[in-house]
Amino acid sequence: MQAHQAQIEIVLDKRLKASDQPCSQRLLEAMRYATLGGGKRIRALLVYATGEAMGAKPADLDAAAAAVEMIHAYSLVHDDMPIMDDDDLRRGRPTCHKTYDEATALLVGDALQTLAFETLCTNQLLAEQQIKMIKRLAQASGALGMAAGQAIDLESVGKKLDLNALQSMHKLKTGALIRASVVLGALAAPECDDESLQRLERYADCIGLAFQVQDDVLDVIADTDTLGKAQGADIALNKPTYPALLGLEKAQQKAVALIEKALGQLSELTFDTQALAALAQFVIKRSH
Repeated sequence: MQAHQAQIEIVLDKRLKASDQPCSQRLLEAMRYATLGGGKRIRALLVYATGEAMGAKPADLDAAAAAVEMIHAYSLVHDDMPIMDDDDLRRGRPTCHKTYDEATALLVGDALQTLAFETLCTNQLLAEQQIKMIKRLAQASGALGMAAGQAIDLESVGKKLDLNALQSMHKLKTGALIRASVVLGALAAPECDDESLQRLERYADCIGLAFQVQDDVLDVIADTDTLGKAQGADIALNKPTYPALLGLEKAQQKAVALIEKALGQLSELTFDTQALAALAQFVIKRSH
């Protein structure tokens, strides 16, 4: 994890360097602030772990790992803005719109989203592989993925959702990009058979949902300093969460059950999935 976390920071830093083309230095500075401000890099780690397990060269995974982190960073910048969740803290620092301003934060998200797709094309993979990867990331990010989940989340404030509706929302909002991270790693490999890809997608669906369940749990049990963002923010906004629906203990049990299901999918694969298994465990053992 540490090696790949260090690697993705190098890749992101390089992609966000000033160029000789005319640009706004303030915008670039804000993009760097939002993207290089720390974080677990779980999505990039999933790209690396999946791709390397299937025989991809590490250098062929850098572009996809950076692209998913840029999409994730853009989503956080927009999510934190007053028109959405109105958060003041992210990763222990003032949010992008607080450090700069709302208009700049909006443009940061726009610019990071487009840069993600440009970055995804900067590798030595076959054109056919790149096209498949671009399509999967676009689907995961847009109206059939993350953006749809965010819209449903906003529409659900103050409403009581049942378990199926809550899971459907989080499968889009959080799970879609986590699934895309696994899929991009697989598509960057020399060979990717359909059966293995299907098992990897089921694995990703389980850990994506477990990730959100754990987020909801931590919103209840962790403190602001540990989380790096306001504790109890979802409760304050009257959002539907797993602890609110199931109770804290049952929500924790659900996260564990989802990880066990994810590990079951890995056990059916023929290649070394040790890193993917470790990342699955990390999802529910993390403290922030």
